[in-house]
Amino acid sequence: MSQHVRQIAKDASIVGGATLLSRLLGFFRDMILAYVLGTGIAADAFYVAYRLPNMMRRLFAEGSMTMAFVPVFSRLREEEGDERAFAMPRAALVWLLMILGVLTTLAIVFARPLTLLITPGFADDPKLFELTVELTRIVFPYIIEISVVALCMGVLNSYGHFLAPALATSELNTIIIIGAGVAWLFHLDVAHTLAWAVVVGGFGQVLMQQPQMRKFGFTWRGPWSLRDKGVARMGKLMVPTAFGAAVYQLNIVIGTLLASYLPTGSISYLYYADRLVQFPLGVFGVAVGTVALPGLAKLAASGKTGEFTDTLNASLRLTLFICLPATAGLIALADPMVRVLFGRGAFGADAIAATAGALVAYGAGLPAFACVRPLYAAYFALSDTRTPAVTAAACLMVYVVAGLALMGSTAHVGLALATSISSWFNVLVLGFVLRKKLGGSWFAPGRTTLWGAILSLGVGIGAYATAGHPYPALAGIAVWAVAYMALASLFRVEEARMLTDFVCRRLRRRKGQA
Repeated sequence: MSQHVRQIAKDASIVGGATLLSRLLGFFRDMILAYVLGTGIAADAFYVAYRLPNMMRRLFAEGSMTMAFVPVFSRLREEEGDERAFAMPRAALVWLLMILGVLTTLAIVFARPLTLLITPGFADDPKLFELTVELTRIVFPYIIEISVVALCMGVLNSYGHFLAPALATSELNTIIIIGAGVAWLFHLDVAHTLAWAVVVGGFGQVLMQQPQMRKFGFTWRGPWSLRDKGVARMGKLMVPTAFGAAVYQLNIVIGTLLASYLPTGSISYLYYADRLVQFPLGVFGVAVGTVALPGLAKLAASGKTGEFTDTLNASLRLTLFICLPATAGLIALADPMVRVLFGRGAFGADAIAATAGALVAYGAGLPAFACVRPLYAAYFALSDTRTPAVTAAACLMVYVVAGLALMGSTAHVGLALATSISSWFNVLVLGFVLRKKLGGSWFAPGRTTLWGAILSLGVGIGAYATAGHPYPALAGIAVWAVAYMALASLFRVEEARMLTDFVCRRLRRRKGQA
C-alpha cells in the first residue's frame, strides 16, 4: 500500500476521531432537543429555520468554496510561496462577507415569502408559519460564520491539518446543549433560545480556528486585492461546483416541501433519522473524502495517473470497509437506537416507530452517501467540476420521481428511500464516467469489499437477534465492531490491519508519554 494511502488512512482516523466526539455530543444534543422540543410545532419550525443557513453553507462553503479553494491555494503556495498565497484567503474573506452579507439581509427582510417557498404546507397553520419566520430571521446570519470556518478549513487542510476544523462542530453542539439547558432551567422559549445559541456557537467556531492558523504563519492582516488571481481561479472552479451544490440543496428543499404536506412531525422524523445516519458517515465516510482531496490534487497536478488511480481505489475500499458494517448495524438496530436515544419526554411511541422506519430507508443508502465523497474529491482534483454538477441535476430528477412515487404509500419513509435511490444512481454514474477518464477497470473491490460484505451480513444478523433488548443491543455495538475488525484481520484484509496498527501505535505512544 502506497505512502499516500497510508497518510489518507492516518489523517482520516484523526478526523474520524474528532468527528466521533462531535457526533457523540450531537447525539446528546439531539436527546436533549427531543426531550424539550419533541416533534411538534416548535421542533418543525426550528429545524426548518436551522436547515436554511445550513443549506446555504453547503452551497457557498463546503459544497463549492472549500473544494475549489484547496487545489488553487496549494498550487499558489508551491509556485509563489506562502506570503503570496496568504493574500488569497484574505481576498476570499472580503468576497464572502459582501456576497453573504447581501444574501443574509435579503433573507431577513423577505423571511416570510422565503418560508412560504420552502414549506408551503406550513401556511395552513398560522402559528407554525409565524414561528418559522421568526426563527429564520434569527438563525440565518449563521451562514456567514460557518462560511468563514470553511475558509479557514481550506487553509488548514492545505497544510495537512484536519483536527481543528473537525472539532468545530463539537463547540457548536456544546453551545446548543447549554442553550437548551438555560431555556429549560429559566422557563424561556426553547425554540427562540436555541436559535440564538446557534448564532453564538457559530462565532465560537470561527474563534477556534485562529490559533492553528497563526501556527502556520497566517494572519488576516496583510495585503489583499478584490482582483486576486487565486480567487478568480477559484471562482471559475466554483461556478459548476456551486451549480451542483445548488442542485443538491434543491433536493433538500424539495424533500422539505414534500414533507410539509405529510402529517405534522414528518420533517422531524426525517431529521432525527438523518442525524443517526450522519454518525457513521461523518465519522469516517466524509473523513476519507476530506483528507483525500489534497493528496489526489498533488498526484493529478504531477501527472501520476497510475498512483492517482491506486490512491482513489484504496480510498473507496477503505470507505466501504467501514460503511458496510455500519449499514448493517443501522438497519438491524434502527428501533432500539431511536428508542434509547430519543424515546423520552415528548418523543413518544409513534415518533419512535416513524423515525426508525426512516432510518432503515436512509441506512440502505449509507455506502453510496460515503462513496460519493472520495469520488467528488477525484473529480475536483482533476479540475472537472462539470461532471459532478450535471450528475447532481440528474439525481435530483431521480429523487423527485422516486419521492412522488413512494410518499403516497409510505409517507416520510418513501422520501428517505428516494434519497438512497438517488445517491446510488449518483455513485454509478460518477463511477462510469470516471472509468472512461482513467481508462480500464479502475475500481477493483478485491478482498476488502468481499470480506467486508460477508462479515457485515453476519454483523447485521447478529445485531438483529439482540434488537428486542434495546440497551444490551446498543452496548453490543462495540463488541460487533471489535469482532468485525478481528475477523477481517484474521482473513488478512489489509485495511483492517492498517487501521489496527495505527490505533495500537497511537495507544502505545500515549502510554509512553504518560
